[in-house]
Amino acid sequence: MSSTEKAYSVAILGVTGLVGRTMLDVLDERDFPVREIIPLASERSLGREIKFRGKTFLTEVPTSEAFSRADIALFSAGAGASRQWAAVAADSGAIVIDNSSAFRMDPHVPLVVPEVNSEAIFGLDGSPCKIIANPNCSTIQMVVVLKPLHDKFRIRRVVVSTYQSVTGKGKIGRDALEEELAGRIPESFVHVHQIAFNAVPHIDVFQENGYTKEEMKMVNETRKIMGDESLSVSPTTVRIPVYGGHGEALNIEFDNDFDIEELKGLLSGAPGIVVQDDPSANVYPMPLSSYEKDEVFVGRIRRDFWHPNTLNMWIVADNLRKGAATNAVQIAEKLVGRL
Repeated sequence: MSSTEKAYSVAILGVTGLVGRTMLDVLDERDFPVREIIPLASERSLGREIKFRGKTFLTEVPTSEAFSRADIALFSAGAGASRQWAAVAADSGAIVIDNSSAFRMDPHVPLVVPEVNSEAIFGLDGSPCKIIANPNCSTIQMVVVLKPLHDKFRIRRVVVSTYQSVTGKGKIGRDALEEELAGRIPESFVHVHQIAFNAVPHIDVFQENGYTKEEMKMVNETRKIMGDESLSVSPTTVRIPVYGGHGEALNIEFDNDFDIEELKGLLSGAPGIVVQDDPSANVYPMPLSSYEKDEVFVGRIRRDFWHPNTLNMWIVADNLRKGAATNAVQIAEKLVGRL
């Protein structure tokens, strides 16, 4: 940060959680111009020390007074806390970037992935919206890849199967796997069933249509972010026993035919994407190789020979970073100089 650059006071609600702590890391790594961190958490975490750039801050409980000191408020404490405090924070003068599901489908709240629709952050008068929603982690990495392809070839239908890390459920999800791997099998399972040595095709609650809430998030959020209600998205979401990184197998049908090398070049030049696609050398994305990175990694890019104008690919991203914390900080970066 240069000496002449304006610095901002940043509140983080849910600062002691996995995503909250990752937000601190990402703010630091990306050299976000922070004047002060306002760490907010529940009563049970009150007074806990939070370190940031050599300074120590003590956690507070959320109040209108705390938010009145903030320029930007990053929320990652769950939908209930967001519904309780987002309007309070916004009325107190902070721009809220909310990582929960509370406002994602609110027609008055923009749902933003900066590589896809950063213009949605600002209203018609050029001022930033008071509450901005961060999409679901599995949606974020998918739309980053879909955007350049949709612009060029027009996507008709996406069939997606996810392979999602236990950290998608936060610290309790990670701890549950560790307990099970240690042989301590609980009476009730955090992931519905045992997750160690298993794959559970059940994330969030089932809806009347037979899909889970997680799956319907991918349908509805993708259409909103891409600005195209005609997009057909058919998802199956699965929890697997890895600590970090969501994988997704995509089958994408286009309106128009494509040249595979041109398509690879298009992805290579798109923001936020790294192509890792050399099967002859066993090079392809994996959760381990995406760990603590901010990009979406794409590989196994190949034509579906049994269906016209259709492509198969495999994508991976760190769900705590691009799937949550990094995306929120990238939104905040768009606000720099506009507050």
